Amino acid sequence: MYKLIKPIFFQFDPESIHYFVTRNLKRFNRVPGGAAVSRAVWDIKDHRLEKEVFGLKFINPVGLAAGFDKNGEVISEMANLGFGFIEVGTVTPLPQPGNPKPRMFRSPREKALINRMGFNNLGVDVVAGRIAAYRKKQPSAQKGLIIGGNIGKNKNTPNEDAVSDYIKCFDRLFDVVDYFVVNVSSPNTPGLRELQEKGPLMAILNTLQQRNNKTGISRPILLKIAPDLTNEQLDDIVEIVQESKIAGVIATNTTIDKSSLSNPILKEEAGGLSGAPLTRRSTEVIRYLTDKSNGSFPIIGVGGIHSAEDALEKLEAGASLVQLYTGFIYEGPGLIKKINKKLLS
Repeated sequence: MYKLIKPIFFQFDPESIHYFVTRNLKRFNRVPGGAAVSRAVWDIKDHRLEKEVFGLKFINPVGLAAGFDKNGEVISEMANLGFGFIEVGTVTPLPQPGNPKPRMFRSPREKALINRMGFNNLGVDVVAGRIAAYRKKQPSAQKGLIIGGNIGKNKNTPNEDAVSDYIKCFDRLFDVVDYFVVNVSSPNTPGLRELQEKGPLMAILNTLQQRNNKTGISRPILLKIAPDLTNEQLDDIVEIVQESKIAGVIATNTTIDKSSLSNPILKEEAGGLSGAPLTRRSTEVIRYLTDKSNGSFPIIGVGGIHSAEDALEKLEAGASLVQLYTGFIYEGPGLIKKINKKLLS
């Protein structure tokens, strides 16, 4: 069915059609029996898919990457499509509109997206409230769904004060999410990637870890990294994870390298590239980190997963879990089911 409607969707602006689809998914979910139909068509429940990673039990290893549900609006709807975990965000302390539109572009020939959204979100208070509301009325069919909180800094917060923004998001989301992701690797907030350097990054992670261990209850903290890091910088990432004792890494975010694109206009668009052009590089990063660290910390693999084979390749390279975004848009919700079926076989 998705193959029939995708050409229609792709006639419209990517951001506009995203909100059209999510609005209608919510409407369908509210129709009597609608949620049950979604689960029956797309979801697979099988205990053999369960996996324990950084102390959390995942009902299956296929998650929705951050960026799709920035404001915690469609958690239930995405769970009904078969995702084993949902990552909400990126969330900032204060609401912000993000970058001027248009800010998302398709490259169908390469099965890719370019986005320069700029952390557009309604702010951490709204997002925390929505996740809390979901928790209160969580359907029994979604029992065990893991929710992550991807946190960042506001555009106007200078880098020297960035840690305060991460603290605000961490404290506000602590009671409603199962794990955290520190996002310092988006190319769409000016200067943000400078926080990937060892000094400022250690300051952020150590501060969050101190707060994490205060009450006797802690949440796994992961670091999301860019695919554009050199091997020397990846060596630093391994040291940072081991020294800060965070739970693991998400590899990778979008890339600023657009050399794979055939459209010269798209090559000049600012923003991060995701999708099939990232498949090989994200897997290389996963394999490098796994080898360099001797598998000492878990990795969530994301980037260019458009088939069950792509997902399996990342798991074989060392990832414990995988996440979808661009592949989900190009291939449809059937991709989740195909990956889980492949793992069962």
